[in-house]
Amino acid sequence: MTDRAITTRVIYLGGLGRSGTTLLERLLGELPGVVALGEVVHLWERGVLAKEPCGCGEPFPACAFWCQVGERAFGGWASVTANRVLMLRRRVDRTRRIVRIAHRDLAEYVQAYRLVYAATGARVVIDSSKHASLAWCLVTSGVDVHVVHVVRDPRAVAYSWGRTVARPEDGQPMTRWGPARTALQWSAQNAALELLARRGARVTTVRYEDLLAAPERTLTGLVRELGLSGVPELPFVDGHAVWLGPSHTVSGNPMRFHVGRVELRRDDSWATGLGNGDRRVVNALTWPLRARYGYGRAAG
Repeated sequence: MTDRAITTRVIYLGGLGRSGTTLLERLLGELPGVVALGEVVHLWERGVLAKEPCGCGEPFPACAFWCQVGERAFGGWASVTANRVLMLRRRVDRTRRIVRIAHRDLAEYVQAYRLVYAATGARVVIDSSKHASLAWCLVTSGVDVHVVHVVRDPRAVAYSWGRTVARPEDGQPMTRWGPARTALQWSAQNAALELLARRGARVTTVRYEDLLAAPERTLTGLVRELGLSGVPELPFVDGHAVWLGPSHTVSGNPMRFHVGRVELRRDDSWATGLGNGDRRVVNALTWPLRARYGYGRAAG
């Protein structure tokens, strides 16, 4: 891995999966000078090795954007590079390691991300990897990163993780978790991001429900918090409808492939779809963070 001067700012979307990070990434990616990359943590396995499609629809090896990034960053996407990063990830990038993240391999691991970010040539990139542990790695290593902590009602998240959804990349079902595992992961990821903020990192919290209720107001406030000066009004937002252009997101939920109009509607199907027993489990395992984020007994 070669050195490269790093000037690119990183907006890192953190939180548990199924919390709305892909939608927020797509919206921020419509801003001038901002490039959405998807879940870069999965680039090495799903993009380089498995050759899954880019958000633009092209297979990863055929996407002109990612071909250029790979050439600039590493002289090409050699599988040995991807395997090396995956090995480093197993050593360094673990939730249980966040309080002692300064592993001897941390610098080499983060350098791979630095090179990818810089090779885009963008002023600002969005990495929606979500994992709190990667956020800790980037912050600890001095990357110019602002973490956006995305939160969603844990009962809605648990209901979403329990549903069967096909991956558009290969038609296989996306990973499913039970309510207890989802609740524990929700608490762990959110607590880790809270701790990162207490350690002095730049962290801004956004509730998914607020984004759906008031898209323009929420995005405008977030743009201000992120210091994206010179950003005009949001022409791609019209009330509760938004327009999304093509993107080059390397991984994420099926929305990463959508181009065109999207109606933003709040989905509270969990209120009737999540069984009482499962709801009690989630409520018990996510208190008190659930209350901290404003999710009471009713749909928050």
